[in-house]
Amino acid sequence: MDQLDEFQQLIADEWEFRVHFDPMFATLSGDNRFNDQLPHVAPQDWERHRQTLRGFHQRLASIDRANLPEGEQLNYDIFRRLLEDAILEDDYGVYYLPIARTAGFHLEFPELFQFVPLNTIKDYENYIARLEAFSRFVQDNITLMRAGLQKGYRPARVSLEGIDAALASQVVDSPQASPLFQPFTHFPAGFSLDDQDRLIEDGGTAIMSSVVSGFRELRRFVQEEYLPAARSEVGAYSLPGGHDFYAHRIHMFTSLDLSAEDVHITGQKEVARIRAEMQALIGETGFSGGLKAFIEFLRTDARFYVQTGEALMAHTALILKRMDGELPHLFKTLPRMSYGIRAIPDHSAPGNTTAYYFPPAGDGTRSGTYYVNLYDLPSRPLYEYEALSLHEAVPGHHLQIALQQELGDLPNFRRFGGFTAFVEGWALYAERLGLEVGFYQDPYSNFGRLSYEMWRACRLVVDTGMHAMGWTRQQAIGFMAANTSLTLLNIANEIDRYIFWPGQALAYKIGELKIRELRTRAEGMLGSNFDLREFHDLVLSNGAVPLDVLEQMVDQWILHLQSK
Repeated sequence: MDQLDEFQQLIADEWEFRVHFDPMFATLSGDNRFNDQLPHVAPQDWERHRQTLRGFHQRLASIDRANLPEGEQLNYDIFRRLLEDAILEDDYGVYYLPIARTAGFHLEFPELFQFVPLNTIKDYENYIARLEAFSRFVQDNITLMRAGLQKGYRPARVSLEGIDAALASQVVDSPQASPLFQPFTHFPAGFSLDDQDRLIEDGGTAIMSSVVSGFRELRRFVQEEYLPAARSEVGAYSLPGGHDFYAHRIHMFTSLDLSAEDVHITGQKEVARIRAEMQALIGETGFSGGLKAFIEFLRTDARFYVQTGEALMAHTALILKRMDGELPHLFKTLPRMSYGIRAIPDHSAPGNTTAYYFPPAGDGTRSGTYYVNLYDLPSRPLYEYEALSLHEAVPGHHLQIALQQELGDLPNFRRFGGFTAFVEGWALYAERLGLEVGFYQDPYSNFGRLSYEMWRACRLVVDTGMHAMGWTRQQAIGFMAANTSLTLLNIANEIDRYIFWPGQALAYKIGELKIRELRTRAEGMLGSNFDLREFHDLVLSNGAVPLDVLEQMVDQWILHLQSK
């Protein structure tokens, strides 16, 4: 076997291990072989995961990159970086902390029916098998968290406060009261009444005997063991190997060699720049007070809020339908896959972010979905929704991720993976693209765009502040409140997300700054030969690559055009 064959076999073996280890990921990526299974995540399973990844790394080290074709050399580089990041995630014990109020399997599982095939009787039987496996899955996670506590992986107390409401909402008195019963309220055409009755009975039994009992046990564990053992500190520095762990997280989520101090200073500079733009925009509105008074005005004036969730969804849908019509002005290549809009489920909405995006199924059977939070409508100002929707749907996450999945010449690990700084940096860059096709005409909406950009700049300051510099949660909340127009509920939920997910919040602004830097460079060097649609085609044509790799691609593109 030559080196190319060895490398292709290696990436095939790693992918096969990945989908076996995480059957839910397999389903989402379009591999339906394990649709009746949930992952096994007890400590011994994660140790097997860790050792298997190290074995893959040894095999990779035996392959001489120089002996591979040029296209495969890029695959080699990206595979190596993703593999090494995954190995370090295991080494730092990230899996020991699987839940928080803002994220975790306890929030994801009640939405299972949204993301699995439910077209045939076999699909329903697979769904029921996963319901039946939930109690075992919960016990795996409890065993894992207990082992983590013994090793010093204690969750931040504030990240768990309020989690009980989400857990309690799943401990229902009848299967019909569970969101997971929804598929049994209507069936595809062709199911016999006998099959329907059987599936309803089996599904209801699984919900009560496995799902409800699993959530009841998880709730008891959190109340009696996990929360009492939680740590008072919020920063990653207080975890085992904390400072080194956070340095790894900065590198993993930015794909660049940056220190916490570098990121913190960049954030402060961006905050100052955006604040000056905000001050100038306030003058355009005719408002007579300063920034603090203007932010308070935005948070409290009724004109910026709706009374019903339906009105907010309609407002959001209109924004995106307008952007759909503008996309050809910005892009040569658009994804074939469509996207939809849904409300974030009630059980997870109170502690969740303002919105999020869920990618399409890898086999093309489910569209991408933009989830909008309808909880506490007085904290959902309309002036934010142009920027928010452009970020989460088009030209942001849906356009980029759906296109990436449709790049059939890429190996699976690139079609369904990548680098957060690219993905989130692109989505933040996409917010700004609205300026170029007629959005943000209203000064308040434009202020909302600046506030969202400020929000991402503040993340650089507060994330590094909490995880590397000893900031308290209240310091971080105060900094965000003083510099953005986000409501206090949104700010608190965001800060708690950063506490649970160290480093991830850095990806947005770092990625956007790099993409904007590269575009500015190309515009300056190419002059009248610069074509924005061609630039976007280049940026998106290789999927989510590291930022330094993207820079090399753009520089080569510039040199190629200059040589013509």
